[in-house]
Amino acid sequence: MDSSEVTVRILLIASAFNSLTQRVQAELHDRGHQAPAEVVGTPQEVRAAVVRHDPELILAPMLKTAVPADVWSRHTCLIVHPGPPGDRGPSSLDRAVLDGERAWGVTVLQANAEMDAGDIWADEAFPLPAAGKSDVYRGELSDAALRAVLRAVDRVASGRHRPRPQTGLPIRVRPPLTQAERRIDWAADDTAAVLRTLRAADSQPGVRAELLGGAWFLHGGHPEDELRGTPGSVLATRAGAICLATADGAVWIPELRPARTPGGPAPVKLPAVLALGERLPAVPDLPAPLRIPAGRSTFSDIRYEEHGEAGVLRFSFPGGAMSTDRCRRLLAAYRAACARPTRVLVLGGARDFFSNGIHLGVIEAAADPAAESWANIEAIDDLVEAVLGTTDRLVVAALGGNAAAGGVMLALAADEVWCRDGAVLNPHYRLMGLPGSEYWTYTLPARVGPETAEALLRAAEPVSADRARRLGLVDRVVPCGPAAFPERVAELAAELAADPAAHQRITEKKRRRARDEAAKPLAAYRAEELARMRRTFSDPDAPYHALRSAFVRKQPAPAPAPR
Repeated sequence: MDSSEVTVRILLIASAFNSLTQRVQAELHDRGHQAPAEVVGTPQEVRAAVVRHDPELILAPMLKTAVPADVWSRHTCLIVHPGPPGDRGPSSLDRAVLDGERAWGVTVLQANAEMDAGDIWADEAFPLPAAGKSDVYRGELSDAALRAVLRAVDRVASGRHRPRPQTGLPIRVRPPLTQAERRIDWAADDTAAVLRTLRAADSQPGVRAELLGGAWFLHGGHPEDELRGTPGSVLATRAGAICLATADGAVWIPELRPARTPGGPAPVKLPAVLALGERLPAVPDLPAPLRIPAGRSTFSDIRYEEHGEAGVLRFSFPGGAMSTDRCRRLLAAYRAACARPTRVLVLGGARDFFSNGIHLGVIEAAADPAAESWANIEAIDDLVEAVLGTTDRLVVAALGGNAAAGGVMLALAADEVWCRDGAVLNPHYRLMGLPGSEYWTYTLPARVGPETAEALLRAAEPVSADRARRLGLVDRVVPCGPAAFPERVAELAAELAADPAAHQRITEKKRRRARDEAAKPLAAYRAEELARMRRTFSDPDAPYHALRSAFVRKQPAPAPAPR
């Protein structure tokens, strides 16, 4: 039997069930391997997990704690290091982005007594684009890591492969990247340097800076080619972001997180304008252009373009979080796009996150989280309803990256769902203690069947792009890298619009929507879903509130309270 057909009992250990851990688990499951995941924070927790699962192989996609010697000496234990062979240290990708590297790598190595110094089972190189560290981590690095992990697992399963030692490699041991090294000198650093610094810290840990009399962590960064001012000063706002002057230009900062005060709760990352509140000076609030002229560099989180008879409405929100304001702005842009004479409208099509549903951070920071939860769910439902009600053209949801909860259900409102082959879907709400909305009771069973819909919601597990296609969640898997996805989507949309069968499909779509509406109006689905959501939001003892708080503050999720 070929080693690729041999199933292995694998234990995944990770410091968090992050995007890479989810993708690795989903892809291993697709290949028939057992791959339970355990979040561990101490050597004792690693030992306990190994005892519980008795694995043939231990794999750590993202681990901050050292594997104890009594574990790695008795088990084959592979570590995924986000750097090329010979690179060592916990800030590998951060430093690569900060240094402006054009290419980087990922290495799967065997755990031993020295961090990142074990024998190499597999490695992969990848191009390093000018993008945020976390975007690259979920995109190019994730693709490379998966290829390396699958090759390493096959090699372990074969029983014949011998990993190569790092002897003879040029070794580069680098310490953690500190805030002192991340510091921005606004008067001296040009825009390119500021952007590298910001991108190397996105989305964690952010760049610490003094701003308007307070200490903040800056998250994200986009160039601005026209605005100018005193370096370090706030020049304008747009779509919740602030524009800060650099030595030779300016950058847009979408999000801020206040520095933690001694003894205080962990602060929440928020849209910059909301975080600053009354500290924000009187600066112009510039409209976010849907169409940006060629050659311009500026920030706009929602953009529209046309390719023949296909319109593409791209949006990119930090963390995939859709606040009330973002939902309303996207809905307005969607309506504007629907006023254009196109036959196909693509929603999405950008790299990285599609959507993760409502903005839990904005809700947590609100004076009345229950009221903001309600406003946010109403706003995202309005958007989904508009997509479902579009009967004069074909609508495509194009997922260049991950989607979860209400973000998945937003995609299912479209006629077709296209998904990059590296994306991971989490089509469930249970882990946040929510019954769900976004018309999922209409769209999800219609796509996958009632039994599969119930199983997906109950299991609350990540789903790979390929499995999503087999289940019916996705219509087309697009095999390409993150950087190529936007252009490929535009090409496919133009082809779909030019297809002579598109007109007949639009006609059939209109008839089907009318039949469904007669059988059960969309308003009835919405009322039923929102009644359950309102009960959850308004109940102070509902697990949702504690789970939300822990999630946005990056704290361990509490056990649900007895109900």
